Amino acid sequence: MHLNDPVSQALDLMADFHVMHLPVVVEDKLAGLVGEDGLLNIEDDTTRLSQLQATFSKTAAHADSFFFEAIQMVNESGLTLIPVIAGDAEYIGSIIATDLLKQLGKVSGVNDTGGIIVLEMEKVSFSFSEISKLVETNDAQITQLNTYTDAHSGNFYITLRINKLEISDIVATFQRYEYQVKYYFGEELYENELRNNYDHLMNYLNI
Repeated sequence: MHLNDPVSQALDLMADFHVMHLPVVVEDKLAGLVGEDGLLNIEDDTTRLSQLQATFSKTAAHADSFFFEAIQMVNESGLTLIPVIAGDAEYIGSIIATDLLKQLGKVSGVNDTGGIIVLEMEKVSFSFSEISKLVETNDAQITQLNTYTDAHSGNFYITLRINKLEISDIVATFQRYEYQVKYYFGEELYENELRNNYDHLMNYLNI
């Protein structure tokens, strides 16, 4: 978008690209971001964006920064799109938030095959070496580990992706060592759910 473009054109583009934000560029430099919420409050949709420049968001990611920073900006500001700049606000392009999430999924291995186990514990009790050892005693390996602290409850969670789907023995090992297993997903859980659904269906048909 450019400063001389009307509000109506910006709203049309947002609808076309399914976003709620658009960058405004002046002579190849980023002037800022316009948001749908603000534009919808303008009664005259022929109003030029230049008249709204004081309300532009200045949030932007630098081209030489790691993409995690862009994800953090999108999350903190509630953006559907983030502009990328280099040097003195030189506009490089924009990244849609959903594309950032796809890249995050690739990096975090969410598409990899394997089981998932989520543990809850005190943060001071976290020991990667001990957790890894317990997994390896079951002839498995950790292919991905992420930690998360709930801001409200203070609970500390560890998400493990294991390189095999048969994880019942690993879950049992964690429980034997008094780890709190909050959630797990593997082949056994899936098969058990299918069996339960099948049994419920048979019981219903026999009524």
